[in-house]
Amino acid sequence: QVQLVESGGGLVQPGGSLRLSCTASGLSFSIYNIGWYRQGPGKQRELVAAVTRGGITNYADSVKGRFTISRDTVNNTVYLQMLSLKPEDTDVYYCVASRTGMRYWGKGTLVTVSS
Repeated sequence: QVQLVESGGGLVQPGGSLRLSCTASGLSFSIYNIGWYRQGPGKQRELVAAVTRGGITNYADSVKGRFTISRDTVNNTVYLQMLSLKPEDTDVYYCVASRTGMRYWGKGTLVTVSS
């Protein structure tokens, strides 16, 4: 059974940082494309950052230069390092693993940026 579990969310002040983790069981991240999405109440889901199984990364314009996605294939974990957080980064963040014909979602972790 495939399971993705996100962690690392929480409350942080504007300008602060957090590192989210996504750990998988039942699949190997090394053969999947991994993305971090976010969505808040009344907002559209947004792809924040992604890394292909070949290691190519891409980012939403809103987070470029502040967020970094990385993958640890030994521990089967993907990270999202978030710096210089802004109130508009407040959302539930989801980890997604995908490849042709398959897509798996985690349950999300809440990030709240507020003073």
